[in-house]
Amino acid sequence: MATPKIVLFYAFTPLADPEAIRVWQRDLCEALRLRGRIIISEHGINGTLGGDLPAVKKWVRKFRSYAAFADTDIKWSEGSGVDDDGYSVDFPKLSVKVRDEIVSFGAPGELAVDDDGVVGGGARLTPEALHDLVEKRGDDVVFFDGRNALEAQIGRFRDAIVPDVETTRDFVKVLDSGEYDHLKDKPVVTYCTGGIRCEVLSSLMRSRGFGEVYQLDGGIVRYGEKYGDEGLWQGSLYVFDQRLAVDFSDKAAVIGECENCGASTNRTANCPDASCRRQFVVCESCDQMPCSEHAAAG
Repeated sequence: MATPKIVLFYAFTPLADPEAIRVWQRDLCEALRLRGRIIISEHGINGTLGGDLPAVKKWVRKFRSYAAFADTDIKWSEGSGVDDDGYSVDFPKLSVKVRDEIVSFGAPGELAVDDDGVVGGGARLTPEALHDLVEKRGDDVVFFDGRNALEAQIGRFRDAIVPDVETTRDFVKVLDSGEYDHLKDKPVVTYCTGGIRCEVLSSLMRSRGFGEVYQLDGGIVRYGEKYGDEGLWQGSLYVFDQRLAVDFSDKAAVIGECENCGASTNRTANCPDASCRRQFVVCESCDQMPCSEHAAAG
């Protein structure tokens, strides 16, 4: 019986030949019938893959056999299933590409990476250390969401600041606008899904004068594994595959609101209007209704 699994991973490390890594990973994933997305650059690798458990385990062994990736933190979760040919149903295909950045802030020239990872990033906090910081510093601690605003609509840390950004590239503009300069003397904890966006975001914040910047090590995923819904997290975790959202327990709060009717929901969907590329929070009853922008226009 198939056991579907999904892995999430990244490694910031200098890569002299990203194209060679791309070919290696493409051929390996195809041979193991894995689907998902991998992005490679001179700064490292970022990806998520799904497949049957034995195949994913083989991939992990091969991946970690490359010295630069040996210590990569690989996060596991349950997949939805595999088809009759053994491919993950959570991803439509396999995509392995070389790009300027492994996470698209639009600022590759600002990122410095050495054998120890990102240079100048925020101090790492384990989930336990995060709780210690909050206990010691109380309301002075600022949670800063490093994801797109849509993701935060269905789940976020309590009282977190959620910048109004549609894409990761918008963060540089937001930081340069001065909108959050009042936080420069506060302890700021950046967080994101698995940790990768905060590696870069925290370094961008520090280079712009934010004095005490932290990053949640392992992201929301590792925090949820430790504390589930008994800690500071509220709601569901948005994920970039066919599952769209996952919960850490059956006690997960539903904090999202349907854009059309206001009902509580953790569902997201693409606008059914063919001319629209928006994704929005929508309940099951309103699933085939266009987003508010196109509903108003219609």
